[in-house]
Amino acid sequence: MMIDQLRKDGRLPRSIQYVHATLRAALEHAYREELVSRNVAKLVRVERPAPKEREPLSVEEARKLLAAVRGERLEALWVVLLMLGLRRSEACGLRWEHIDFEARTLRILLSVQRVDGKLRELPTKTRRSNRTVPLPPRCLYALADHHSRLQRRHGEPGRPWPPVGYVFGTRHGTPLEPRNLTRMWSELCERHSIRVVPLHGLRHTCVSLLLAMGTHPRIVMEIVGHSAMEMTMNIYGHVNLDTQRRALNDLDEELSG
Repeated sequence: MMIDQLRKDGRLPRSIQYVHATLRAALEHAYREELVSRNVAKLVRVERPAPKEREPLSVEEARKLLAAVRGERLEALWVVLLMLGLRRSEACGLRWEHIDFEARTLRILLSVQRVDGKLRELPTKTRRSNRTVPLPPRCLYALADHHSRLQRRHGEPGRPWPPVGYVFGTRHGTPLEPRNLTRMWSELCERHSIRVVPLHGLRHTCVSLLLAMGTHPRIVMEIVGHSAMEMTMNIYGHVNLDTQRRALNDLDEELSG
């Protein structure tokens, strides 16, 4: 009855789902305390809102992004997010001591998140999220150039500024606010007329493009720090129609002999 009334009132499926979940949890607690004889909310089926899936950037759109940020102050940030598929919290937690320019590797060990109103340095999302990835030339050069910019800003003549602290921190040495990073991404898309996808869509773009190139899913899984192969392959469902068309055309040619 209550769910029907919420529908009549025009409540969105997501709001109805939250109300039902809260009531079900409360009744389950009451049932365990023997205050009610059963949890009637378990008998009610609530429709799940369809997930809003946005197709990640295509190769052409990714190239447009890289061209748009070339020479910008935070070029390295966008290059790393796109090409290495870092999570937002991982990019904010990246420190200079995690980068080995000689070995051309990057270690992802930390994340920065806002907890109880404060920015906190936390472990990465899962055990597999702790990883070391090789830096392709574009990432390596972008990070080196980013460090040179910071050296010129903070260093003194004859006393180079050592690579310490957060790679993409504030001028006060504090980590970048994750929500600000999302806002900066929206502004970047608007400024350069780039199709708007969620910031997390850059991570999906990295996975989809690597898989579309024929990279083994296990390798992609290690690069982006997925905890299971299934997660990597689910993202493969985001490949665009052009990629699917090429695959099916190849199959057609193969079967045609």
